[in-house]
Amino acid sequence: MSRNASLNDVRNIYCVGRNYAQHAAELGNAVPQSPMFFSKPTHSLVPADGRTIWLPGGRGDIHHELEWVAYIGGEHTPGGDPAGAVTAFALGLDLTLRDVQDGLKAKGHPWLAAKGFRHSAPITPFVPMTDAVWADLADKPFALLKNGSLVQEGRLSGMIFGLQRLLDDCAEQFGLSAGDLLFTGTPHGVGKVEDGDRLELLWDGRSLGSCELRLI
Repeated sequence: MSRNASLNDVRNIYCVGRNYAQHAAELGNAVPQSPMFFSKPTHSLVPADGRTIWLPGGRGDIHHELEWVAYIGGEHTPGGDPAGAVTAFALGLDLTLRDVQDGLKAKGHPWLAAKGFRHSAPITPFVPMTDAVWADLADKPFALLKNGSLVQEGRLSGMIFGLQRLLDDCAEQFGLSAGDLLFTGTPHGVGKVEDGDRLELLWDGRSLGSCELRLI
């Protein structure tokens, strides 16, 4: 059964790491041979609706990572039509405690402490997946402005693993059903945020949401 997109109904948050080759290169990471999934707690979600978002300022650098986010409105089984499962999309930020992540990676530990902190997943309002959206989805640019300047831009056509592969692998490994979110990876241009930065998320040149970051 499909479900209207609402943050109140989110069940699981799945994220994909290193899904754009230039992003992997800018951090000195190898390109994966299959989708690399991790998750965030639901407490990481916060609306990017113009509000001020408070972040931890004493745990090292925090980096912005812009992502296209699929809202799953119905169960997906491997090989199924993405249009039967993805009922809406949003733009989101996978905010990352980069110094913490580097330390965890060096020890071979999971990334949860670097990726799952409170308010680490600002997300815009959802946009329904109409036929018109599906028609040219892969080629529409999405972008991040920091204090009015362009810092990230990408297209789904630039992903290493496309939406079908991501949905299939995620469903096979973990299950994928109504209320789940899938962050599909970030293009190159990730960088440090500072106290007072204003971030704006654009889809095809149109603002979907924004937020002001404050570090405490």
